[in-house]
Amino acid sequence: MAREFKRSDRVADALQRELAELLRTELQDPRVGMANITAVEVSRDLGVAKVFVTFIGEPHTERREEALSALNGAAGFLRARLGELMRMRTIPRLSFIFDVSGERSQRVADLIDLALASDSKKHAGGD
Repeated sequence: MAREFKRSDRVADALQRELAELLRTELQDPRVGMANITAVEVSRDLGVAKVFVTFIGEPHTERREEALSALNGAAGFLRARLGELMRMRTIPRLSFIFDVSGERSQRVADLIDLALASDSKKHAGGD
């Protein structure tokens, strides 16, 4: 019987949980603000982890870049803390990446609303 989940998926889930807690409780950098970890992708060899983040209430691109830079700068500290918390032989190198899926989905929702409003105008005027 095949495994239901790959090891890299289980590690990614555990990393996401632990990193969210570490960002909330131990990372004291004011540049980061309120970071939300949306996903973690771990390579098959468990050597590298891409951590996708969004920042709550941060619309400015330059502030996001500054926060990402701060997170990537703290990656070594976070990796060391993960090593203390998790029972793994090696902890993957962390790379923080801004997750654009939230902005993209909001843009699509806005376009749908615009199309529906335009369609309802056409049908209201055509009666």
